[in-house]
Amino acid sequence: MKKLLPIPLLLLAVAAARAETVGCVTTAWKLIGANHKVCVEAFADPKIPGVTCHVSQAKTGGVSGTLGFADDPSQFSLACRQTGPIGLPADLPKDEEVFSEGTSFLFKETRVMRLWDKAHNTLIYLAISRKLIDGAPVNSISTVPVMPWGTGTAGGR
Repeated sequence: MKKLLPIPLLLLAVAAARAETVGCVTTAWKLIGANHKVCVEAFADPKIPGVTCHVSQAKTGGVSGTLGFADDPSQFSLACRQTGPIGLPADLPKDEEVFSEGTSFLFKETRVMRLWDKAHNTLIYLAISRKLIDGAPVNSISTVPVMPWGTGTAGGR
């Protein structure tokens, strides 16, 4: 008989499957616990086939980081690119959350929103911290112009 996961654990498992860790680089060595590092994760836009985003985020190490109680700094970068033919749904909202990841034990998260600039035929991805830093959230932006995907040649080859 299959054992079913409780709903909160099932939702957490589904959310975790949205991003794939590409790799991490140590930024500071810690004697006890994990090292401080910057990790890069990749995720596909769930509603726009052909767009992949990469987010780099600082991760706190030490004992608190190892135990999951650390407050990761609001330091991240975002890059999104066309990685295949882009298919825009007919009912594309003007803005929508496409990625979210907790960066502290309580209340802090990195969120990526997709904005649609119809006038310029461009998808805009905006990463923000859900914790205010000096009155304004930390943010990063990347744009993806919606264009036909390749003709089978690269650079005239």
